[in-house]
Amino acid sequence: MKRYLMMLALAASATAVLTGLVAAKDEANKDVLPAGSVSRAEGLEAWKRIEAVVTHPRCANCHVDAKAIPIWTPAGESRPRVHGMNIHGGDSRIGAEKLTCSTCHMTSTQANEPAPSPPRAGIDWQLAPVEFIWFGKSGAEICAQLRDPKRNGGRDAVGLLEHLRHDASLNGFIPRGWAPGQGRTTPPGTFEDHVKDMAMWGAAGQPCPE
Repeated sequence: MKRYLMMLALAASATAVLTGLVAAKDEANKDVLPAGSVSRAEGLEAWKRIEAVVTHPRCANCHVDAKAIPIWTPAGESRPRVHGMNIHGGDSRIGAEKLTCSTCHMTSTQANEPAPSPPRAGIDWQLAPVEFIWFGKSGAEICAQLRDPKRNGGRDAVGLLEHLRHDASLNGFIPRGWAPGQGRTTPPGTFEDHVKDMAMWGAAGQPCPE
């Protein structure tokens, strides 16, 4: 019976993920703008706004290198620094080797509480894959990385929009960047603004600053 219940739970989880992916694809299709409908100049302006988001601590602090040491920016501070308490993401990127990230950053769809309560998300807290290192990189470097399928998870411009919508469907890290809990800074604009800028950037051919 226990094994049967576990199988049912896994099946339900897989169904939920698949449903989320389908919904995200549908949402992303609504976001997509026709290729060439946005000028290069407009695309570069959109990138400036995207850059302000992806280089913000709410986004960049978990996009770290293979050392897997998270960065944090405590409430009331503006400069990122190494995560306190000797936290290490390990090869698993979720801290499974010593102390899982979700020990403090609980998996929950509830709204984040004011600092210093740890922020949480609807998916297990984790570092971004090591291939997606952003922390310490320039906007131009991140731009080149985001438009390169070999370094962005195999995604084209539409795939990046699907990624945003899928994460939002799970109450994940990306939209939570704008709702981290009172006392913490947020990226400029809103999540929907970011989606629109990504759509504009994609329609312009994903131009990057030189």
